[in-house]
Amino acid sequence: MAGGVESALRRARLARNMTLDEAADALNAITGGATDASLMSAWESGRRRTGLRNRAGLCELYGARPEVLFAHQDGTVAGALETSGPAAVVRVLTRWSDLVEAMISVVSGAREQLVVTGSRSRERAYLAAIENMVAQRPDVVHYRVLYGPPRHRVLADHLVRLLELRDPSARRNGVKTLHIGLVEPAEVLERFFVASESAAVVPLPSLHGQDAFDCGVLLSREGAVGLVHHGREACASARPVETIEAVRALPVRHT
Repeated sequence: MAGGVESALRRARLARNMTLDEAADALNAITGGATDASLMSAWESGRRRTGLRNRAGLCELYGARPEVLFAHQDGTVAGALETSGPAAVVRVLTRWSDLVEAMISVVSGAREQLVVTGSRSRERAYLAAIENMVAQRPDVVHYRVLYGPPRHRVLADHLVRLLELRDPSARRNGVKTLHIGLVEPAEVLERFFVASESAAVVPLPSLHGQDAFDCGVLLSREGAVGLVHHGREACASARPVETIEAVRALPVRHT
């Protein structure tokens, strides 16, 4: 169980009255793999993260969506709701201005730690708010998790400015306060959220257009805690990007 809460993945198996061995055999029949009961248990508890082939197989086996089955592994909105309940949602955001305003509010409210994930950020006001926070609150620990190289030049420039503002190797009061990590391999699913110790915003697929960035949910402290933990763990296992030269060597996908 993840965080003392039974995962949806485990509940799906139990709802079919399957043992771990039976579920592993059924999954292997779908994927042609060699999963065993021990690995199934690690997936269900969140100790290990399920790969793409086995995710597809488990969705077929249990007839459930991946964002539900694997929320406890991914630190998604569903995972936050599974832990904290619907009351964790403070507000549903359906306009671009409201979404950006809420993201900036999370950044501005950080007093202990700020976790930001994703490689697609390009909202200049939002990135400037992060830079201001880093400059004005040296005790706030900032984690930036990239899923592959930056997609836009504005994000690469932002990372350079973060490194100009703080030295990742420095220890303020014994604590490292800047962590920039690049998650590899590329097939790991990209996550998007900004979370502090008191609130979080998770962008969602737009209700208005395929390429729009204008919808999301604002989560309370109870919903934010799991996302902060997920982001910190992802950053700890990622490849560190700790110099301006390392950022400039990343192949930006768009200008």
